[in-house]
Amino acid sequence: MELVAGCYEQILFGFAARPGEPWTVTPDFTHHAHTASLSAVAVNSKYVVTGSRDESIQIYDMRKKVEHGALLQHNGTITCLEFYGTAHLLSGAEDGLICIWNTKRWECLKSIKAHKTWNLVEGRSAFIKNLKQNAHIIKWSPDGEKYVTVITNKVDIYKLDTASITGTITIEKRISSIRFITDSVLAIAGDDEIIRFYSCDSQKCLCEFKAHENRIKDIYSFEREGQHVIVTASSDGYIKVWNLDLNKINNVPSLLCEVSTKARLTCLAVWLDQASEMKENCGKAATSTEANESEKPSAVKKKKVCGMNKSGKLTKQRRRIVPAKRKLEAPLQKKKKKQNSSE
Repeated sequence: MELVAGCYEQILFGFAARPGEPWTVTPDFTHHAHTASLSAVAVNSKYVVTGSRDESIQIYDMRKKVEHGALLQHNGTITCLEFYGTAHLLSGAEDGLICIWNTKRWECLKSIKAHKTWNLVEGRSAFIKNLKQNAHIIKWSPDGEKYVTVITNKVDIYKLDTASITGTITIEKRISSIRFITDSVLAIAGDDEIIRFYSCDSQKCLCEFKAHENRIKDIYSFEREGQHVIVTASSDGYIKVWNLDLNKINNVPSLLCEVSTKARLTCLAVWLDQASEMKENCGKAATSTEANESEKPSAVKKKKVCGMNKSGKLTKQRRRIVPAKRKLEAPLQKKKKKQNSSE
């Protein structure tokens, strides 16, 4: 598996993590990914995509460790990226657009003006819920039965079938990241060093612990062979991997491994190279169709991107940047080792 993290310094870091006794983390690559700070990262079983304040989305083929292309549909900072199943990527930005991308040919299938909720099959609004304030984070539970909205330091828990608030969680600091560990357990990080686990049913804090020396920027979680793994990234530059025992949820998770990037981290994800054996906690397990599609040639080489014309119809424009397929750079110390061995 690969721990991938972005930072203010425009760098995408990759660290190879190997489970064992103990877990080990080794630097794999560093890549100057954007011309501004990274703001979002997402993964599926083949690709890593990053978003930035430079308004672009960069695509990386993690199996080959090469750049795969870039998407230039948005006119504003990329604020969120999320793979939906195996065939689609959703992107959102400060321009108020949500774009739906086909991950086979990397075509923009639809560009939707926010802010509504949509039926993604038809691209039409399916449900509207009015909020009294602007929510800066929204997350769905793995089973899709509930969702949460985050407004500053408050988490409202909604039940989907009634669209009503079933509970509220409030912490002292502004919330920077939130993650469903299970359908009923939330991991919450505020603008401090603390990770807190809350019950969605009782809204009670099950456990809290100091995870870093500075504010936590992102939380990622996945399940591996029955083991719940939590990964955290902080402004202190550290990425840490934790083991969470759900049978002892009141106990502090044990630290499996950690690595320092010496950078101001902003976003985090974990690329799982054996999706058939590892199940992401968000409930989007890989399917056999993705393995078949991944072998087909991609049309991303074509320098085209979908845009909107004056009539509102989708058109293809030559705005996508597709650089040569450069390999992601290995850390400097690895290069030195290779040079020494050749002398």
